[in-house]
This record gives sequence, structure tokens and C-alpha cells, in this order.
Amino acid sequence: MPAKPENPAGSVTRKTTRRLIPFLFFLFLLAYLDRINISFAQLQMRDSLSFGDAVYALGAGIFFIGYTFFEIPSNLALYRFGARIWIARIMISWGIVSTCMALINTPHQFYLLRFLLGVAEAGFFPGIILYLSYWFPEAERAKILAQFATATAIAGVIGASLSGFLLQMHGIAGLAGWQWLFIAEGLPSIAAGLAVLKLLTDKPEQADWLTPSERSWLCERMRQEHAVTSSYHISELKTALTSLRVWRLGTLYFCIVLSFYGIGMWLPQIIKRFSGMDNLHVSLLSALPYLTAAIVMVINGLHSDRSGERRLHVLIPAWLGACGLLLNVLTITPVFHLLGLCLAAAGIFSTLGPFWTLPSSWLRGNAAAGGIALINSLGNLGGFAGPYLVALCKTHFGGFDVALSALACILMTGSLLVLLE
Repeated sequence: MPAKPENPAGSVTRKTTRRLIPFLFFLFLLAYLDRINISFAQLQMRDSLSFGDAVYALGAGIFFIGYTFFEIPSNLALYRFGARIWIARIMISWGIVSTCMALINTPHQFYLLRFLLGVAEAGFFPGIILYLSYWFPEAERAKILAQFATATAIAGVIGASLSGFLLQMHGIAGLAGWQWLFIAEGLPSIAAGLAVLKLLTDKPEQADWLTPSERSWLCERMRQEHAVTSSYHISELKTALTSLRVWRLGTLYFCIVLSFYGIGMWLPQIIKRFSGMDNLHVSLLSALPYLTAAIVMVINGLHSDRSGERRLHVLIPAWLGACGLLLNVLTITPVFHLLGLCLAAAGIFSTLGPFWTLPSSWLRGNAAAGGIALINSLGNLGGFAGPYLVALCKTHFGGFDVALSALACILMTGSLLVLLE
């Protein structure tokens, strides 16, 4: 009896994962480093440039205004020109702007460059979400997206450790430590953008690193999945941009991102307040919440794929994250402060993988490019609101307790929207 032909599903998935995810992970790590390095630079900039909390909060948040305005056009450009060219353009331009952050002297220069950094980076994250939908079927996507999104947590681990040491370079070659931080974390993005042109493959049919049979099998599998039409699939751009479901997911993501950056942009200062440590040790201690998040978010994404359940894998981590924020309000013990921050980071970060499977499961083609970008745009307005909310509460109430309570309430309330999916 002739042997049955081997099912290539496992080998193709493994080979595709090995080829794409580590590289995309590295790119997103650089992107997130360039977003959050301002939180560590501020430990010196507030004294060196006399930047108070209000200046810092506006500069940290205005990134997301530029990001939001250009998100949909950028993602549509990626859909038209291909991921290889457009992601390379994004990375090179944001690397240049990020490096130029070392030249700022005034608040207005700070605001301008942070805004331009948002414009330059617009389209990167939703573009990758769209790109991965070309390569991985829906049933495997939460795990894959979680593996990719762990770059945000690992960037926090690396960024915290690296930033602490770069700040110690203060005075070398006549530059402040915060200037070295921007230079050392900006230049690699330019180099990585050039590498994208060489290493990234736009579509499965162009994957010469797969055998012909593997390539044919993957193309056919993804063609069948994308060809499926039903009452809940959207393939028209206009329909996606006016869909109540898209706007509801955008509102949910706003609540997640508000808490995500509300705590992330202030994490070093929160730790400095309850620990009383110097900048180096504060930076190193800041790595622990991110390390916890990196582990938990992969576990949550893997379990979501195995169970096929998405909504509770967003809701339960969100509520656990809110509990972590509230623990910081209720305790006066430094160890429990740190445990609360670890729980908050693990919960908030762990929503990302299952969340992004939701729109990519029912948006197709041009609608996917525009709809995913719109959800990310609405969500990232929370990146502006979160840090600014914390600054306002800190100014008016003299600490972080009210701000953390507000972030927790918004996260718990907003996450209930996932139950409507």
C-alpha cells in the first residue's frame, strides 16, 4: 500500500515561525525601545533641561497624536506597496528622528520631535498584524501574536537595564547620559530598516526559503481561509471604517493602551518614589515587571489558541492587571508595590495576543488594512491620555495613588466591551 503523503502543516508552521517571528520580534523590540526610552531619559532630563512633569507628560503623549493621524494612511500604503518596502521606510525614518532626540534643548523641540517620531512609526504595529495574517491561520494566531508582542515586554527588560547603564555615560565625549541613550537606541533602527529590505518576504508565494510543495500548501491554505465569506466578514474599506464593531474594539483597545502607557511611561518614577534608589538601580528594578509580563503573555496566548477562546483571555488578564494597579494603592510595603507592578504589567500585556486575533478573524483585504489601523489609532490615543492623566493626578494630589486607581477603573470597565464580541 503506498504511503500517504505527509501533511506539511507542522513543518511549514515551524519553518515560517522560525523565519519571521524572531526578526519581527527584534524590529518591534527596537520600536518599543524608541517609545519608552523617554521614561528613563526623563530621570536626567528633568534636571538637565528643567523639564517638569507637565512638559514630560505632553512630550510623552504627543507621540501618539502624530501616530494616530498617520496610522490609517500608512497601513494602506503598506497594503499597496508591500511590507518589505514600507516597514523599511518606517524603521529608517523613526531611527533618524529618535537619534535626533539627543539634540533637543527646549520643550518645543521636545514636542516636535516626539510628534515626528509618532508620524514616522505610524503603521508599524498594525502593519505587522496585517502581515502576519498573510502567513498564519486564525487558529494559530493568538500564540504567534503573543510571541511577537512579547517584544514590548522584553524591550522593557532590555531598555530598563541598558538605559540604566547608558545614563551612567554622562559626560563622555561631552554628552549627557540621556543623549547617549537616544543615540545608542536610535541608530540600530536605521540599520535594521536596511536589513528589512534584504530579509523580509512580502507574501507566501515569494517565500523561496520554503520548498515548492510547502509553499504551494501554505498559499492554498491561506487562500482558502481568506476566501471564506459570511455575514460577519468585512472586505470593503468603507464598511470597515464605519463598522460599530471596529469602533467598539477601538474603544476597548483605548482602555488597554491608556493603562499600558499610563503606567509604562511613569514606571521608573513610581519605583523611584517607593524605593528611594538611585537611577541605575531604579532602571534595573524596572525590568522585573516587564520580565513577568513576557512570560505570562506567551502562556495566555498559547492557552487561548489551545482552547479556541478569545474573550475571557482578554477580560481576565485585564482585571488581574487592574488588581495589580490597585495593590500599589493599598500597600505601603515596597515588596508589595513591586509585586503589584509585576501583576499589573503581566495582566495588561497579556491581553494583546488574544485581542488582536479578534479583528484579524473577520476583516479581509483592504478592510483589514484600514480597520486594524483604525482600531490601533483609537487605542493609541490612550497612549496620549494615559501619561497625561497620571501627570494631572500627580500634580493635583501629590502622588500616584489617584492616578493608578483611575487607570484600574478604566481598564476594568472598558474590558467588559470584549463580552460583546
